[in-house]
Amino acid sequence: MLMGQLLAQAALDDGLEVSWLPSYGPEMRGGTANCSVIISPEPIPSPVIAHDATSLIVMNLPSMEKFVRDLVPGGYVLVNSSLIDAKVTRSHIEAIYVPCNDIALELGNLKMTNMVMVGAFVQVTRCVRPESVLGALERKLGAGKAHLMEGNRLAFARGAECALAVTGS
Repeated sequence: MLMGQLLAQAALDDGLEVSWLPSYGPEMRGGTANCSVIISPEPIPSPVIAHDATSLIVMNLPSMEKFVRDLVPGGYVLVNSSLIDAKVTRSHIEAIYVPCNDIALELGNLKMTNMVMVGAFVQVTRCVRPESVLGALERKLGAGKAHLMEGNRLAFARGAECALAVTGS
């Protein structure tokens, strides 16, 4: 949910239209939760994404199995390869494998896993400016958790570097 919130806030900060729609249901108690984020320069007619997502972040296998089918041909799926050994088998989409947990552990804090993935996602999709995401995170953390910013900046940068190494762009 935090990744979606940060991307949505960054999009707003960049002057874009945005919709953030969380979905908890029974998953709120330890299962798979998800959110849909739509970012557009144009007004968004509906917050619902139904089989036409252009990009997808999957942090666990149940999410990959459930949502990869919703990607349009030519879409991107970024996979947390630290937790998901399976490969995306759909053709006509680009799968990018990012060892998010491994990178976060190298940096000394597993809680930065999501920032590794957000860094990779922003590098691949260029949907928002990196500085907008980091600004949104800084505001989210507030003064009480400002000491966590530097590690999260590093995690974001490492995710972007990982995506760049894989995709070349």
